[in-house]
Amino acid sequence: MQNQNDISRKEFIRQVGIMGAIASFFPPGLMAGSSEDIKKIRIGVIGCGSVSGQYFPHLSKSPYVTLVSACDIVEERAKSAAAKYAIPNYYPSIEKMLAGAEFDLLVNLTNMQEHGRLNKIGLDSGKNIWSEKPMANSYMEGKSLMDLAKKKNLKIWGAPAVIMSPQFAFMSKAVQEGKLGKVSAAHAHYGHLGPTWSAFFYEKLGGSMPDLAVYNMATLTGLLGPVKSVVAMLNIITPTRKVDNRNAPIKVEEEDNSMVLMEHASGALSHVQSGFNYFDPYGHEGSGQDKPTISIWGTKGNMQLIGYDWAPTGVDMATEEHEKTQRFATDTGSFVWQQGASAISESMSKGVDPIITTLHSLHVLEIIEAARKSQATGTRIQLKSNFKWPLV
Repeated sequence: MQNQNDISRKEFIRQVGIMGAIASFFPPGLMAGSSEDIKKIRIGVIGCGSVSGQYFPHLSKSPYVTLVSACDIVEERAKSAAAKYAIPNYYPSIEKMLAGAEFDLLVNLTNMQEHGRLNKIGLDSGKNIWSEKPMANSYMEGKSLMDLAKKKNLKIWGAPAVIMSPQFAFMSKAVQEGKLGKVSAAHAHYGHLGPTWSAFFYEKLGGSMPDLAVYNMATLTGLLGPVKSVVAMLNIITPTRKVDNRNAPIKVEEEDNSMVLMEHASGALSHVQSGFNYFDPYGHEGSGQDKPTISIWGTKGNMQLIGYDWAPTGVDMATEEHEKTQRFATDTGSFVWQQGASAISESMSKGVDPIITTLHSLHVLEIIEAARKSQATGTRIQLKSNFKWPLV
């Protein structure tokens, strides 16, 4: 017996013929699947080290991107990336890249200590910026970059891209719709045994907060709104480290262990713990983590993010209406942490504003700075910055 969903070869040919006739009435580029009308954003990437190995594959597959240049102070790395991803130009310095082939968006994947300096050079040269976290090394430096971008009619955005996940969207909607009642408290954690491929993670202006806690801070402020004050305790658990790009052990100069308590303007209190001294077999790669890393409590419900916020796999929620915990938002195929620059390129191509905002990134940067000041002074630190909320 023939299934009603099956069609004969003759009928298939007839239907294809009809579709072909319909297509003939439309100009080229207007039928689904055509990329002729897509505006390509030309990209120059600076920093061809570890993180670029995640970014380049994503950017190279984006229909909104043309990879123009690769740049690294170790020229061989730039040359290798250019060959692997069919990038026509490579350079050993930002000055030579900016003087070379034209592009629209500078993607900064360098050491975090260099972000502010290089982002300013890029803006001064008329380039929009997507910067890995943090976009600068202080709130005031970041704000000056934002002001410079406005003056030049440019844009600067900063990682992380955690607010783009479907799990974040689900959690934000639940909070905004009052599913949890009045949110009172939240906790987030992220840590592992620390990177070994470079010393910069442990040098001044490095540390576990701008590398790890920044994800949780972006997620919690994105969900619960701006923070008005911070209290923190930070220290160094492992005073020396052996890393791949140094012959001798190095001295650790920034925190590798942090506890940050945030008072949100809404009244909710949230806590972020992070560090480079956590035994966690899932910590750095993320795959396999099936436990909650973010928890939120309210007067009518609670909610947990399963997996890391940069690699989430679902959301567990229990409420007054349904007291037994249910799992939601299990889509794991539409978000990866390294998609930020690709998403910004799509927004630029379409002429729309992305949900990632400069003000939110700057707010997270001020939280990190306030946490260090709190540790240094033993006091609660009031914040100055704000951002438009909710984001989603």
